[in-house]
Amino acid sequence: MFSSLTTKLALKKLGLPTDTKDLNLNITNPFASPEPSQSSSAYSRKPNKLTKNAPLSGDAGDAGLKSAPWPAWMSVKSLPLTVQPWLTPTPPPIPVAEPPRIGDLAPLDRDRKLTFGGGKMVLVVFLRCVGCAFAQKTFLKLRALANRYSTTLTCIAVSHSSEAATRKWLDLIGGSGGAGSVQIVIDEDRAIYAAWGLGLGSVWYVFNPTSQVAGFKQKGWLGATVAGSLQKSGSAGAGAGAAGAAAAGAAAGAPPLTRRPTDVGGSGGEADDNTPATVMGNKWQQAGAWAVNGRGKIVWGGKALRADDVMELDQGVQALGLI
Repeated sequence: MFSSLTTKLALKKLGLPTDTKDLNLNITNPFASPEPSQSSSAYSRKPNKLTKNAPLSGDAGDAGLKSAPWPAWMSVKSLPLTVQPWLTPTPPPIPVAEPPRIGDLAPLDRDRKLTFGGGKMVLVVFLRCVGCAFAQKTFLKLRALANRYSTTLTCIAVSHSSEAATRKWLDLIGGSGGAGSVQIVIDEDRAIYAAWGLGLGSVWYVFNPTSQVAGFKQKGWLGATVAGSLQKSGSAGAGAGAAGAAAAGAAAGAPPLTRRPTDVGGSGGEADDNTPATVMGNKWQQAGAWAVNGRGKIVWGGKALRADDVMELDQGVQALGLI
C-alpha cells in the first residue's frame, strides 16, 4: 500500500515521512504524528561542537557551579578604596562594651594603649574614618585645645584607619599640632573602640536628614584624595606602607603614631579577599569623646549622637576645671 507513488506523494504533502522504517502510525488515528524509533536521527545526540567539554546537568552541574571560584577581579578586596569603607567590616576582636558614664573609671583596652590617672588630665576623641568632614572638624577642635592647654592637658585622637591613611590625612589638614601635639593612636581592628562602647551605627545614624544636610554643607571630604595618594604610593594594602609613613612623619618632625597590631577577627591571621579592607576605616563606625581627670575617672563625654555630631570639646575641658 505504501509503496505506491501516489501514497508517498500524499504522505510527503502532509509532512509525514515516506520511509516505512521510521513510521509508526496509531491504528485508531491514522493521522497521528509518527514516533521515530530510537535508532532514528531525531534521537541521536550529536556532540556540541562549540564547547570543549560536554555540558553538565543535574547535581553534577550544580556542584560544578558551586565549586568554581570567583574571579580575582570580583573579590571584595578588588573594589576601590573609596568603596571599602561603606562595606560591613570584620567585627572587633572583643565584644562591644557599654559606653562609660560620668563617674566611671576610664576603660582599659586589652593592649593598654590608653592609660589614665597619675594626675594626668586627658581629653580622648574617637574619630570616624579619615577623609570624613565631621572627623576633620572634631580633630581641628582637639588640635586647637591641645595647643592652648599644652602644659596641662593631654589630647589623644584614636583612628581606626591605617597608619598610612591617617598620616596622609593629617598632612592634608595641617598635621597634629605644634608644641602641644595631639597624640595619635591607631586602632585598625577597633578593639579600643569596642572597649569604650563604640560599635557600628545604624542606617539612621549615618543617613538621617540632619547629617545629610550637614554633609552637603561641609567642604572637608578628603577620602578620595587620601585613597588616591595611597594607591599611587603603593601603600593601599592593609598595614602596607606603615613603616614608610612613620619614617616620613619622623622626617617632617611630626610625633610618632602609636599603632596597635591589627588582629583580624581575633585570630591573628590575614583577612581573605572577601573581607573589606581597613585602610580607610569604616563609614559606619561610631564616634565619641570623653574627658578623664587625674584620678582616671570620666567627668564628661559620651557617644556621638549622629554621624555629623561634632561634640563640644570645650565642655570637656571645662569639666576638667581647666577653664
